[in-house]
Amino acid sequence: MNNSSSFNKLIYDAIVNNWDADALTDYQGATLQFHDVARKIEKLHIVFENCGIQKGDKIAICGRNSAHWAVTFLATLTYGAVAVPILHEFNAEQIHNIVNHSGSKALFVGDFIAKEIDPEQMPKLEGIVFMPDFSLMLSRSEKLTYAREHLNMMFGSKYPKAFRKEHIHYHEDQPEELALINYTSGTTGFSKGVMLPYRSLWSNVSFVMNRLSKHVKPGDPLLDILPMAHMYGMAVEFLFGFCNGCHLFFLNRLPSPTLIAKAFTDIRPTLVVSVPLIIEKIIRKKVFPIIQTNRMKLLLAMPIVSQKVKTKICQQVYEAFGGRAYEVIVGGAALSKEVEEFLLSIGFPITVGYGATECAPLISYRDHKEFSPSSCGCPVDNMEVRILSNDPANKPGEIVVRGMNVMLGYYKNEEATRQALDEDGWYHTGDLGTMDADNNIYIRGRIKNMLLGASGQNVYPEEIEDKLNSMPMVSESLVVQDGDKLVALVYPDQDETMDFRPEELEAVMDQNRENLNSMLPNFSRISRIILRDEEFLKTPKKSIKRYLYQNATK
Repeated sequence: MNNSSSFNKLIYDAIVNNWDADALTDYQGATLQFHDVARKIEKLHIVFENCGIQKGDKIAICGRNSAHWAVTFLATLTYGAVAVPILHEFNAEQIHNIVNHSGSKALFVGDFIAKEIDPEQMPKLEGIVFMPDFSLMLSRSEKLTYAREHLNMMFGSKYPKAFRKEHIHYHEDQPEELALINYTSGTTGFSKGVMLPYRSLWSNVSFVMNRLSKHVKPGDPLLDILPMAHMYGMAVEFLFGFCNGCHLFFLNRLPSPTLIAKAFTDIRPTLVVSVPLIIEKIIRKKVFPIIQTNRMKLLLAMPIVSQKVKTKICQQVYEAFGGRAYEVIVGGAALSKEVEEFLLSIGFPITVGYGATECAPLISYRDHKEFSPSSCGCPVDNMEVRILSNDPANKPGEIVVRGMNVMLGYYKNEEATRQALDEDGWYHTGDLGTMDADNNIYIRGRIKNMLLGASGQNVYPEEIEDKLNSMPMVSESLVVQDGDKLVALVYPDQDETMDFRPEELEAVMDQNRENLNSMLPNFSRISRIILRDEEFLKTPKKSIKRYLYQNATK
């Protein structure tokens, strides 16, 4: 149960109450205990203070999940600076855009990102810090250089008799104060920096602690698979786990299915937070081939034997996630109905939640024991949810939400803020849904053009189309979703393709696809291009009527 009154108090309490316990581990690497985390936070505070970083200044963080990523984020907020977490899957240009748009004074980078970025493209940065060892990659400030070079001396001078609990003094955050800016996109012209105040973070973490602390105890192991720069992974895996006193393990390498499977077996987490892609791969590759044999189908059709078989299958699936989790929470994208129905039929402890970056991210959740099939739970604490429909239980309408989790708006984008937040404080999600008499929310579709990648990342088709439309022989294009894949529908330029045979045109488009994908992060890459014989139908404003083509790949 959480009794802390502010977000930074949650961090303070977690550190003080679990001082000598294990806190953060890079999987198959080093472990930091809570007092080690406190010590590293204090050292970063000394650097910030001595190089002139003020409360409210922006600090960008970009890299794969790691203990030092977590330390950097916690140090930023407990200092009173504003964190700008950047998805490590963004390309160099997108990272440059976010750093520049946010006005970040410092950038902390992981080893992979360090090789990709160009400091000259971020002229207002005062420094770039290499997160694995907190060394300076770039300093444009004599104060920063001096502070980093003399850090151990400064720390020793400030705490000559060792650093203890009573030395911790963190920024006293206010509910409406800006805590972080989370960018849903990295491309100039499309960037929307979601401004999240401390109340959003406090409300999200408090809710998860109040719901799950009785099942997930201090010291329990948790595996952080989802990127911490994505609000779902940040709030429900990282921040909840840390504030709850859990021992967090980070996959600081590319999380391949083999690595994830081994990590589940080794760590045996007491809670699994996942996106549908991970769940579906395990079920489709390891379970469905077994249960779809003639012998298994026969056994499942026999009432007396069926339950025993399902119990055994459930245990096997449960073991694939370590065999100790209270439940598996799925969010970030829609879970396959086939997979959900199968898991519920065998009694697997799965539940589905719903959220948005603009709500940091939680909108709805329900414990697996009360979960209603096909729903995404009920409104979380401190949040109101409405369906803009004259019959919310049966007729889908836009889902709008209001409460403590909702953002302040979009950074430097008043027009987008006005479109998303109405005068009464309701955030318009752009999602269509229904809500039954028990407050279970059912997602029925999306109004906005935004697509969700298989791992829950936001994908903005206009950005991809903008690049594709500039490529050889492309007149216009439309990006749609086909399962967990993205497909581009293309109407070729009739003049340029007049003398081309079909196979030659397909070869050009395949090359276009490769060139396009080289400019995009993995989660927004195109799996194939489908050529069209006719132009797309358009509105009077000459915008493509997107809704007509959502099933064009079928």
